[in-house]
Amino acid sequence: MKRVGFLLKVREEFIEEYKTHHQNVWKEMKTALLKHGWRNYSLFIRTDGLLFGYFEARESFAKSLEGMETEEINTDWQEFMSPYFEILESSVPDQSMLELEEVFHLD
Repeated sequence: MKRVGFLLKVREEFIEEYKTHHQNVWKEMKTALLKHGWRNYSLFIRTDGLLFGYFEARESFAKSLEGMETEEINTDWQEFMSPYFEILESSVPDQSMLELEEVFHLD
């Protein structure tokens, strides 16, 4: 298991709508995340849209993302959510996540 932290930026004008969508994540998307080792997954957001994500990966961040790339539901979700993020044009959110280095953990 590897603890993973990452950053993304939600467009400020879409923060409330973004939060609403995450209160209603598609069941198939949740199933795919679990299938590919995303455990104890949480998202945190600042008022300016800076988003911090945390999850515990079965193997690694890269392997968890690779697994999700094989899921059609993930493709649909990424396309649906792309307008909410400050990302490069023609990119999708999960390709824009900036992984953070873990420097401390207290059990």
